[in-house]
Amino acid sequence: MTLSRRSLLSAAALAGLSAGVFTAADAWPVKPAAKTPVTERWGCHELTFTGPDTGNPFIDVDIAADFTNGRSVMRVGGFYDGGGVYRIRFSPPDIGTWRWKTVSNAPALNDQTGAFDAVPPSRDNHGPVRVAHGYHFAYADGTPYAPIGTTCYSWAQQSDARCDQTLATLAASPFNKIRMCVFPNVAAEAIYPFEKLGTGDKDWDWTRFNPAYFRRFEDRVARLLAIGVEADIIIYQPYDAKRGFSDMTRAQDERYLRYLIARLSAYRNVWWSFANEFDLIKTKTTDDIDHLFRLIQSEDAHDRLRSIHNLKILYDNRKPWITHSSVQNGSAVLDDRTAETYRSVWEKPVVFDEVCYEGDIAARWGNLSGEQLLMRFWHGLIGGTYVGHSETFTADKSGPDHSWLGQGGTLLGQSWRRIAFLKQIMAEGPGSGIDPIDKWWERHLGGQEGQYYLRYFGEETPTQWPLSLPKNGLTGGEKFRADIIDTWNMTVTPVDGAFTLAKKDAYDFNDPARPVITLPGKPWMAVRLVRVAA
Repeated sequence: MTLSRRSLLSAAALAGLSAGVFTAADAWPVKPAAKTPVTERWGCHELTFTGPDTGNPFIDVDIAADFTNGRSVMRVGGFYDGGGVYRIRFSPPDIGTWRWKTVSNAPALNDQTGAFDAVPPSRDNHGPVRVAHGYHFAYADGTPYAPIGTTCYSWAQQSDARCDQTLATLAASPFNKIRMCVFPNVAAEAIYPFEKLGTGDKDWDWTRFNPAYFRRFEDRVARLLAIGVEADIIIYQPYDAKRGFSDMTRAQDERYLRYLIARLSAYRNVWWSFANEFDLIKTKTTDDIDHLFRLIQSEDAHDRLRSIHNLKILYDNRKPWITHSSVQNGSAVLDDRTAETYRSVWEKPVVFDEVCYEGDIAARWGNLSGEQLLMRFWHGLIGGTYVGHSETFTADKSGPDHSWLGQGGTLLGQSWRRIAFLKQIMAEGPGSGIDPIDKWWERHLGGQEGQYYLRYFGEETPTQWPLSLPKNGLTGGEKFRADIIDTWNMTVTPVDGAFTLAKKDAYDFNDPARPVITLPGKPWMAVRLVRVAA
């Protein structure tokens, strides 16, 4: 019987943990090493051990390690990787010397000790992404991070050649996050996450993982990390009832989640998405989902971001194990006000990961034009939220399963280049993110009050915009420069001179000498106002 991680802790260790200090650490006898191993902060430090390979090590053997830097302790679960090999992966949150000690019900694996030095991170290592400023994100070192995501459900399970192609496409794209399934939902390589018992579609030995499958998957995660892309890992999905991978029992689910967390959590680019369209998984109740979320929260010592994706029923995103909201709703980003409402209700970052896709298929969820998808990105931005991309084009019209959405490969649409332009606009804006300004009124303004404003016009074709800013953050005398942005043609045209603001009425400020900004009368335009020295 597999022991829980917490049950393996001694009474003394539990007392130390509850006090925030691992009091027994000083007594650990660390074996001298010829050279102290080194791992950079937020990197992945791996311990490898040889242990029992008879019986069923997946359920007979439990292994974990306590890591301490003398100020705190983290318990990290390990996993069996086949062939008598056991691994524990740890990502140090701080620099300094970390000592470790294993805890296992297998004598050969118990009470192993050692140490390594966590050194300052390399230039491109900013740490894991965290929630910041309430509704936004930043890397652990404080560097701003704005998710510009895409979805490729089963790219990681394709041939090595197709995976290489997908990674090359990502490296040349604006996307810094990708949603990807553990269990494929379209045609994939004939390798499976569990050992087979018989010839039936569901004849799996649910107690025996296939390490080769997960090694292949984690290779994809590691290669995403190398190009700076977050792996938003979809743990369950409802589209493969034939094999039943998302319909396991609670005990099987718990074992699967612990294994997945142990293998992947130390990669700093990992996010956990509990499910895609969770409300279509009929074998899991809300109580099941809550229970499994609590397990993820408690077992993942690295505390990676956690979300859940819907079809028609919205999960309660105010629950404490949800770090940010992952939403499917194409209509919510047809204007910025509706997008913002989700923020106000849940009081967390909101990512509209699915807003329908750019493509040419008959299904209504996959036939947006590039202009229509880009418009959703801009409305989401003004509403203080984030929006995700994908596309359903295939060169041979073979259908969405073989498109970027299903299998990855190359991008054939028109929106992604314009999304790259939007990403640059965002990078030039406030580091703390774009927030709605004077929300719930007909402002359609995003930015930071008194400093930075964006106004997006979407399909409208105005020839002028009355420059009128809400009073919050303004006192009069502030100067702003203005740019006219063509979001589709990707141009920025500065407006001559500066605008000096004065009080207009009880609610607004404008420049009495220049009350309007002239616009070209085309769709997909935006105006940017940036405060300059008076």
